[in-house]
Amino acid sequence: MTISRRSFLKGAMAGSAASLIGPGLLTTAAAGVTEQGVWKTAGSHWGAMNALVKGGKVAEVKPFGADQYPTEMLNGIKGLIYNPSRVRYPMVRLEWLKNRHNGDRTTRGDNRFVRLTWDAALDLFHEELERIQTDYGPWALYAGATGWRQTGQVHSCGNHMQRAVAMHGHFVKKVGDYSTGAGQVILPYVLGSTEVYSQGTSWPLILENSKTVVLWGNDPYKNLQVGWNCETHESYAYLEQLKAKVAEGSIRVISVDPVRTKTQKYLGCEQLYINPMTDVAFMLGMAHTLYNEGLYDQEFIDAYALGFDDFIAYVQGEAEDGEVKTPEWAEAICGVPAERIREFARLLAADRTQLLFGWAIQRQQHGEQPYWMGAVLATMLGQIGLPGGGISYGHHYSSIGVPSSGASAPGAFPRNVDAGKTPEHDNTDFQGATSTIPVARWIDCLLNPGQTIQYNGAEVTFPDIRMCVFSGCNPWHHHQDHNRMKKAFHKLETVVTIDYAWNATCRFSDLVLPACTQFERNDIDIYGSYSNRGVLAMHKLVDPLFHSRSDFDIFTDLCRRFGRDEEYRQGLDEMGWVKKLYDECREANKSFVPAPTGDQSTFSMPEFTQFWKEGYVDFGPGENWVRHADFRQAPEVNALGTPSGFIEVSSRKIDRYGYDDCRGYPTWMEKAERSHGGPNSDRYPLWLQSVHPDKRLHSQMCESEELRATYAVQGREPIYLSPQDAEQRGIQDGDLVRVYNDRGQLLAGAVVSDDFPPGVVRLQEGAWYGPVGPEIGALDTYGDPNTLTLDLGTSKLAQAPSANTCVVEIERFEGEAPAVTAFGGPTLVEI
Repeated sequence: MTISRRSFLKGAMAGSAASLIGPGLLTTAAAGVTEQGVWKTAGSHWGAMNALVKGGKVAEVKPFGADQYPTEMLNGIKGLIYNPSRVRYPMVRLEWLKNRHNGDRTTRGDNRFVRLTWDAALDLFHEELERIQTDYGPWALYAGATGWRQTGQVHSCGNHMQRAVAMHGHFVKKVGDYSTGAGQVILPYVLGSTEVYSQGTSWPLILENSKTVVLWGNDPYKNLQVGWNCETHESYAYLEQLKAKVAEGSIRVISVDPVRTKTQKYLGCEQLYINPMTDVAFMLGMAHTLYNEGLYDQEFIDAYALGFDDFIAYVQGEAEDGEVKTPEWAEAICGVPAERIREFARLLAADRTQLLFGWAIQRQQHGEQPYWMGAVLATMLGQIGLPGGGISYGHHYSSIGVPSSGASAPGAFPRNVDAGKTPEHDNTDFQGATSTIPVARWIDCLLNPGQTIQYNGAEVTFPDIRMCVFSGCNPWHHHQDHNRMKKAFHKLETVVTIDYAWNATCRFSDLVLPACTQFERNDIDIYGSYSNRGVLAMHKLVDPLFHSRSDFDIFTDLCRRFGRDEEYRQGLDEMGWVKKLYDECREANKSFVPAPTGDQSTFSMPEFTQFWKEGYVDFGPGENWVRHADFRQAPEVNALGTPSGFIEVSSRKIDRYGYDDCRGYPTWMEKAERSHGGPNSDRYPLWLQSVHPDKRLHSQMCESEELRATYAVQGREPIYLSPQDAEQRGIQDGDLVRVYNDRGQLLAGAVVSDDFPPGVVRLQEGAWYGPVGPEIGALDTYGDPNTLTLDLGTSKLAQAPSANTCVVEIERFEGEAPAVTAFGGPTLVEI
């Protein structure tokens, strides 16, 4: 059964309450007190768990009973809690303590710190906020960076940081993120929403209706191990069914990717090799075939889309460049034989096709174009809004595609200042600068205050930022070109970081405050970010280690310094907030929206005390749903969010911006650097993939020594390369190698693999940055790919990161290798 998007958003689900909730509303999550110790329930990005606590220490971690496909990353939990990189005490950088903002900033990153008491540290934090707001103004403070944080609705660190800082004064914020920066800007012009974080067509409908599934730069079997909230791993049951259908020949799955992915190998499906970063050329060749062989759906285009004629004129060579985008033209760029391009286009048009795009291909220069072009192909096929057809940009993320229960989920600790309240420093004069900047351009902002750039149809003028505050987002592991970052950090007067581990962001800060891990405080979480399968209790497993504190406690104490701590916490303590969020969720679910059948759908939840004891409320499975079905059924009534309300194959609005790097329809544009015969490939012939890792969440879990030992090579991050590239350079599997380009250099451990074609290498992002010293150009000792990546905006439209536009060279490392400096604590200096 399918339901409309409107009904889905209202949360109305077909069927009775009993069928939704399932046989057991409350599932006992843990065994309680035993002879061995106490079993407690907790949650994480890697899934829910039961933990045995013995003698005040986590002794054992087991997967949650409801999780049938747990990830091996749970084996790293103990190593995350108990590791040498924990921030044990409040610390201040030696040079900054001596001379404050007048000190030598080039020593930032030298890792020499002095221990402080909490009172002294928070006094310094408050004094710096006062100085910045008084001597400069809100334009000088950046507290906008947020990231994946630790799970939990009460202790969401970005909310705590921004609420507390906002109660003190205004500050520069960010827009966008590093994961989907280009996609979330271009897709509202084309399909009417960001799409990348939207619920997609349910997996059961794909399995039932699709004849061809295309994984385009998409590796869901690897990436679905983690989720934004506590991950359920329900998607793996559907991948298992997809594998069976591939084996029996009822569904054909094709992975469009230069590399043999983990998903492709699991499914036993086909691979269509393509030269890196040439997807748009390949798709244009397909569009040429679909159009000239009459395989496109003209009726769908006439009814649901605008701007097709302008786009097809470009394909036919009638536009400004005069180049006909034939498969032969595309072959010379993308490396796919022209006849194979034609065959692929014919295959997709022959029957029901589901396109599943990953996020990697939009993290490149002109990253808006492949996403736009993918939507155009889906429009030409005419299957948008059909079960098992159309396009998705998120089926690899947080179990998108798992049917949602429709129940209300718990809210979160508030990010904003309470209504009617004003900050201590209510100065809103940014002196001509923009108060919100594209997140991936913040280093440009530090280096070029006062500069004006184009962004999404507007002008952004960079403020002159003097102070940054970070909490649990680790920007040194998601921004590109670390040597450029070092230069930018030399301009900052003060950097404050709140985190639980000594990552590079802490090392390049002036004041570091120790937050506890999510396993050292109580919280509540959504079980299943998109399935909304239930509500999970996150029991505190152990007391905060060393002198660490929860974000709630840290920022309450900061607000106490300007007399607003009671307002900050709204009169509640930690457990008061846990209960408040649960009770609000329970009340919202008492009387749910009537279902389309007329039945009353309810999601009964027990009293808080019982929930906290049992640890979990199960809302049961949800109903199937088709993305864009309501639009297809009634496009005038259920218009898209585009300017016209229809799919915009060409965008007049974008065309009016006049950008030379993002025109009014999707186009092929060469990159600043590209392997396989592209720019700069004569000097640096290897394309560097910096993909999401297989055994951590970005940089989270890299510090877990037990888990890191399962993949590290000679104590370094592995770099994957083909046998041909290894032989050409005299590299053997397991060798230590130097990877370099004009932006930087690093050490890594070679893994030679047939999964990689010649000219393509991989370093998984999130590897901790550990240079031999703070100097510009210093060798990174562990293997962080952002030592090498290009810090360039995707285009004037999105200004998003272009991390995958990166070419390098590799050589076997000779001589004595420097020790890894990425892990462990700082050099403690006594004064």
